[in-house]
Amino acid sequence: MAGGDSGDRRLVEETDVDHYAVLGLPSGEEGSKLTVKEIEKAYRNQSRLRHPDKRPDDPNATADFQLLTSSFEVLKNEDTRRILDAKLRSRRELLIRDSFLDAKRRKMTTDLEDRERAAAAAMDPAEEVRRKERMKADELKREIAEFQTRRSKKDSHPVVGQENKKEKLGTNLDKQRILKVSWEISVGEYGAAKLREIFERFGTVEDVVIRSKISKKKASAIVVMASREAAVRATQSMSGDIGNPLLVLLLDPISAGFSSASGDLNGSVYPKLSEVVGAGFQDYEASIMKKLQKANEKKKDL
Repeated sequence: MAGGDSGDRRLVEETDVDHYAVLGLPSGEEGSKLTVKEIEKAYRNQSRLRHPDKRPDDPNATADFQLLTSSFEVLKNEDTRRILDAKLRSRRELLIRDSFLDAKRRKMTTDLEDRERAAAAAMDPAEEVRRKERMKADELKREIAEFQTRRSKKDSHPVVGQENKKEKLGTNLDKQRILKVSWEISVGEYGAAKLREIFERFGTVEDVVIRSKISKKKASAIVVMASREAAVRATQSMSGDIGNPLLVLLLDPISAGFSSASGDLNGSVYPKLSEVVGAGFQDYEASIMKKLQKANEKKKDL
């Protein structure tokens, strides 16, 4: 008998079986109040229904009946039933606590979102513009740094036989040879290979990096030319498809006194970097894009 009690105790402690449910009885506080007679009655009823002789075609009938018998032994024993009740109570309390914490987390998240929306609504419009400009500038700096790191890695692993073919740039990349190129996504897309083909008309292209989408309507890329002259020539000619021309800008303003055979590079034709980064840059891009499209329309009419 002692061995049986020990086995029943292990059955309760080492498994998650709700022995009340096995006998078809209510669990929880209601189950803990059931009398031994009520438990015995439930066992007799279930035994008649679930005996293996009544289910000859059920391969699980024997195992199910053994579990039914084990559950009855647990519930009719005062000690094992007390352990089971404590375990079930602990499980219910844990579920309630988790449910409460989930509700509390959801409320905290909702409150935080409400505060963020309220703060955004109360923000001064001028401060919002400055914030967007800072974000644009930081994004551009980050992409330039990533590009320079990429070039540095390329230079540290040159192709055999091409070590002296081009000047190694390292982290001191000449920004006056870098072009910022943008286009309308809705009209068409440009890949790195296509951009390289387009700008090789103006000189050797060292690298092309497609930037992450700057908006749902526009995409952009960074194109590195082999020389400043080639970069300038690229800004002085319409490039790309007629229906979706490319907006081409120098990433960094040309230094004083630098000029090419095609004309003076100083003056107000090329805006300063601070003037093209931020909220004002989109307006600048839009105005240039309109001019390019009008020029293309005139060419079609001719």
